Amino acid sequence: MASVKLDKLNKVFGHDHIIKDVDLGIGDGEFVVFVGPSGCGKSTLLRLIAGLESITDGELRIGEQVVNDLPPRERGVGMVFQSYALYPHMTVYENMAFGLKLAKTANETIEERVMATARILQLEELLHRKPKELSGGQRQRVAMGRAMAREPRILLFDEPLSNLDASLRVQMRNEIARLHQRLGATVIYVTHDQVEAMTLADKIVVLNAGQVEQVGTPQELYQRPLTKFVAGFIGSPTMNFLPAEMVAGTTEGCRVHANGIGELDLPQDPGRHGAGDALTLGVRPEHLGLAPASGDNSFEIVNVEYLGNEVYIYFEPKDGDTLLIHRSEAPSCWEIGQHAALLPSVANVHLFDSDGCALALISTRDAA
Repeated sequence: MASVKLDKLNKVFGHDHIIKDVDLGIGDGEFVVFVGPSGCGKSTLLRLIAGLESITDGELRIGEQVVNDLPPRERGVGMVFQSYALYPHMTVYENMAFGLKLAKTANETIEERVMATARILQLEELLHRKPKELSGGQRQRVAMGRAMAREPRILLFDEPLSNLDASLRVQMRNEIARLHQRLGATVIYVTHDQVEAMTLADKIVVLNAGQVEQVGTPQELYQRPLTKFVAGFIGSPTMNFLPAEMVAGTTEGCRVHANGIGELDLPQDPGRHGAGDALTLGVRPEHLGLAPASGDNSFEIVNVEYLGNEVYIYFEPKDGDTLLIHRSEAPSCWEIGQHAALLPSVANVHLFDSDGCALALISTRDAA
């Protein structure tokens, strides 16, 4: 296995600056997920690591070696694509052995590696079959096996589960997680699905417009997002955002006025922000309490979704066009058309300034 180091990495296509000064370290044996919306540059970044695209500027190291100018076959990486890219006229065994044959590996070594990989992926009974005789999940395992049989230093996955149905995606997520635990491989995984990112990653890299927004564990990104973009992207359902305004700093944080809710005393450090400054208050659906409507704190319920063990309740916002969401355990007594007061859990509220940066918690600042 090997570590990966990106130092001020850039990629330009014509006049389009796709990857912008990306600094990132990936430790030996880590499972790192690149996540972000379509067009944010995550697949391009993966292809730069694989050697499928040339680096415009910056330095890429795999282990202790600078690999900017090395061709893909000399970088020690194995890649699994969104499409299975299996040869339809070859058997499972032949597909898995193909890369080794191209590398002129001895036949005895080819058989040893393919059989060992087939045992890990539970493909031993399928080695004689052709791709058309396999299910989607089995084909994806064969694609993974073809990459693994080469014994690469790094495994790269480019949205490998997007072609599978929901139940197969859950199954394959579990298989990939177990495979990583068994092999201890360094894995870099690209997805637009933040649920995949949260369930698989040791470390998540959130990308936005070719730049790194935040790097951290799933728990860090969910509980302490550093920007409004990360807060809105990580979590399902998404975080609720309400327009707010700074009222004053306090000895324990700050007082803000949130539209439709009223004044709240919060543990965030006001920093350079003063009375009248525009803010955004963020609160996750599970941290948004409900009570009978009271005064100006009255939001209309426009939809109720029953999901078996929990309920999502949607409210018409006072400003903007994005519905507010409350999540709680089922059953619920609330119905469409009723009005309720929204009560954010003060300890779990997030504040963002007009630039989208999170205001620091007082406790976090003092601890530092």
